[in-house]
Amino acid sequence: MFNDIGPLELVALVVLAVLVFGPDKLPKMIQDVTRTIRKIREFSESAKADIREELGPEFKDFEFEDLNPKTFIRKQLDNDELGLKEIRNGFDLKKEMAEVTDAVHARESEASAGSSSPSGGSVDMTKKPEKLDLAKDERPPFDADAT
Repeated sequence: MFNDIGPLELVALVVLAVLVFGPDKLPKMIQDVTRTIRKIREFSESAKADIREELGPEFKDFEFEDLNPKTFIRKQLDNDELGLKEIRNGFDLKKEMAEVTDAVHARESEASAGSSSPSGGSVDMTKKPEKLDLAKDERPPFDADAT
């Protein structure tokens, strides 16, 4: 709960508590706080038990910690039933990238070879600008549907 409080901060909190409540009232305040925390925990546990009872037997292994998205995803990814570890171990990123690079370079060389002979059946998908023959002061045509 207080994992990020250092020893110096803890000493400062104790000194502050002694100054605020006084040395004679401090033990009673600590007892009251611990009693309140204990009651809140008991209430929480009874509420969890009531919810599990109301959900029925099909949710008997339901854990409230699974409602935390990080915990749920971690639990699902660690589950060995999905076979994710085998997929992750069987996937070699460098090999896959090399294959993709080779495939791209092969297509580029085929495209450059195919452009010299248009009978290859490939279609040129590159966008070429349209050349308009406009006079020096003439504006290009306005298309109302395009704007």
